[in-house]
Order: sequence, then C-alpha cells, then structure tokens
Amino acid sequence: MSQTNFYDLCCRYHGRNVRITCRDGRVHRGEITRVTRDMVWIRPTEGLGGYGLGFGGFGFGGFRFGFGIALGAITGIALASAFFW
Repeated sequence: MSQTNFYDLCCRYHGRNVRITCRDGRVHRGEITRVTRDMVWIRPTEGLGGYGLGFGGFGFGGFRFGFGIALGAITGIALASAFFW
C-alpha cells in the first residue's frame, strides 16, 4: 500500500480503535486521534506497557493526541474489532 492509501485509511478510521503494524515489526494498538499527510497519532488503549517512557502523561493531562507514527513506516492497519484484545 502507498502512503496515500494509508492516509486515506487512517482518515476513515479516525476516532476508532486500530492495530497498526510498522516495518520494524512493532505493533501498536489504540485510538487514532489525529492524521496528517505524514503522520498518524494514536492513543494507546491498553495502558502504557510496551510504549516506552517517552509518552508519560497519558491520562494525567499530558499528550492530547497520543504519539505519532510516520505513515511511511506503516505496513498494515486493521480495525481493532477484528481482534479479540
């Protein structure tokens, strides 16, 4: 899929829980909170486990949009409703 296709898909899934797979094999699960032509922002829905320390502040008045993932790094996006988690 091209970056434009991922952009369109992210726009369609804005506000919904998704599972995003990146080229480096990392899998991110959460709600899409913002989309630009280059980035998608996702707010984790399973707590902060596995997201590192750079995202402190979730739920404590911190990051409103979650954390960004470059659209060029994404290899797949699926609605979370397709998974049992």
